[in-house]
Amino acid sequence: MNSSARPVDRRFVSLPSPTAGRNGAGYMPTQGLYHVPADSTPRTAFIATHYNVDFSEHYMGALMASRGYGFLGWNTRYRGAEPYFNLEHALIDIGVGVRWLREEAGVETVVLLGNSGGGSLMAAYQSQATEPNLRPLLDTPVNDAVLGLPPADLYVSTNAHPGRPEVLTDWFDPSVTDEFDPTSVDPALDMYNPENGPPYSPEFVKRYREAQVARNHRITAWALEELERLRAAGCFDRNFNLFRTWADLRYLDGRLDPNDREIGVCYLGPPKFFNYSPFGIGATNTIRTWLSMWSLETSQCRAVPHLKRIRVPSLVMQSMGDAGVFPVDAHTIHDNLASEDKTLVFLPGDHYMEKPANARDDMADRVAEWLEKRSA
Repeated sequence: MNSSARPVDRRFVSLPSPTAGRNGAGYMPTQGLYHVPADSTPRTAFIATHYNVDFSEHYMGALMASRGYGFLGWNTRYRGAEPYFNLEHALIDIGVGVRWLREEAGVETVVLLGNSGGGSLMAAYQSQATEPNLRPLLDTPVNDAVLGLPPADLYVSTNAHPGRPEVLTDWFDPSVTDEFDPTSVDPALDMYNPENGPPYSPEFVKRYREAQVARNHRITAWALEELERLRAAGCFDRNFNLFRTWADLRYLDGRLDPNDREIGVCYLGPPKFFNYSPFGIGATNTIRTWLSMWSLETSQCRAVPHLKRIRVPSLVMQSMGDAGVFPVDAHTIHDNLASEDKTLVFLPGDHYMEKPANARDDMADRVAEWLEKRSA
């Protein structure tokens, strides 16, 4: 069914948002590329968005367009600006893209594609559009623009994490003893200390996972206390750094949540090296961004509550060679979807479907086959 030779056109789309207009330098807050088959106007189209990664040229764009579908690789105002992320405004910006597909591109069936971190973000969008549930973040009331989002018709999750707070906590290094010192280490909780493994004992795994959760809660407690101090001084927010976020035990121990991944690597390469580098997720935050995106206690970026409100037909796909998303994550997403029509598919490939050579076409074919039965 490979239709990769079919010509594809791309159109740049940039629009204002109800809560953000054109920047003084000239750019719009929402931007993306609309991929379409060159010889037809699709009635079914995808929209794919991430918390901060630029999805305008997402690898599924041309693949789905060559199979007859539209694909809007869409960016919110937070593309490349993770330190300032706010869920409410991101959902408003996604709504701009969905409305454009329906009102300008002539699309009848809109498919939310939640890839990687975008899985929980698109779940949050459909959840809010179906049954508004967003809570105010501290002292900032919910904007009216997030209360009338247009819902989509289908939901597709590919190699997706169950939420930003969950993935950060799973990757946390709990051996950090001083959040302001990236070199501080408790040897008893250090996964890179050979005395602890690999392989890691069940007792160590349990203690390690509990310590990861405790670290997340400690940062939240500090963030709330620090915000009170700032308010007393007349400040709205501040930046802070987060260290050591490449320390998932599964990088080095293939017995834990087994799949076909390469052992001894994270997405960037050698995990110990990158754990002590400045290139981790959440490396820079404002306090309000921590509370909105990363905190287990306060973030509304956890997928499970949102998945329970998604009743449209849903497809969950997970590659078996993924080094950072595992079969347990795909089962969590699939099992918590409220849809009566939901499908779970495992297939070969790494996280970005770069290997094997046909991995991306295989995924696109399977999505198209599923979609043919459920769209106009």
